[in-house]
Amino acid sequence: MILAYVPDLMDRSKVAAVADVTFAAQVDDLINLINGEADVVVVDLSRPGVLDAIPAIRSGRIIGFASHVDRPLLDAARTAGCTEVLARSAFFARVADLLEGG
Repeated sequence: MILAYVPDLMDRSKVAAVADVTFAAQVDDLINLINGEADVVVVDLSRPGVLDAIPAIRSGRIIGFASHVDRPLLDAARTAGCTEVLARSAFFARVADLLEGG
């Protein structure tokens, strides 16, 4: 199961185009939906509350993406427990490969 918190509709459509994904409407919903069943969790790190929620995600790979210029946020996501942290452009260039088999 792939679970994602990607509120931007354009970004969401790119993710949905390559995999069967369950989207959380709010960051709090992300934690409630996981329930230990997600193989892959995708998060838009630039959204409020996401960084704080990462340590509570105890399921599968956690893939986070944000602007390449926001190095402190990308580094903080790694520290918080993201398995993979990518610049937004790199994430969308590889999204199909990243979500394959999830």
